[in-house]
Amino acid sequence: MDKKRTKNISKFLSYLLRHNPGEIGIILDENGWTSVSILLEKINVDTQTLSMEELIYVVDTNEKKRFAFSEDKTQIRANQGHSINVNLALNAKEPPSYLYHGTVAKFLESIQATGLQKGSRHHVHLSADKETAINVGSRRGKPIILTIKSGEMHAKNHTFYQSENGVWLTDEVPVGFIEF
Repeated sequence: MDKKRTKNISKFLSYLLRHNPGEIGIILDENGWTSVSILLEKINVDTQTLSMEELIYVVDTNEKKRFAFSEDKTQIRANQGHSINVNLALNAKEPPSYLYHGTVAKFLESIQATGLQKGSRHHVHLSADKETAINVGSRRGKPIILTIKSGEMHAKNHTFYQSENGVWLTDEVPVGFIEF
């Protein structure tokens, strides 16, 4: 499968499984899972086509590991980034001393005023390494990497989670824990 098709399928799956499953009439359970067979059936209406083999390829080769199958591959979900109400059943976990967040200059003033806020998503997303944060920030322009004092935050009772694909999640990052 070519890169463009893979990217388009990944974007469409992200949209459906994180933000708007109703677009094609699928339903996510409380933990964000939906039936693979129903997903494929609903996608393969009209002119779109997606085979099980292509779906497996997109899930397995996605650089950010955005999606997960159940063990028997009958269910699929997005690993994080939802703007709809789902419970990913993540367990709290102690983070490393520092995590990173990639952003761009136009958001700095707001971040300096209010810290990192989750907005319409369930959590603020943080990276374990600078390279990943650079890739995240690069999506919107020249990246600026913020260093998050996650160890200090955790010591002050801020809760952290780590999704299946390694992304660190927290409810907010107050300004005092950000190195600009």
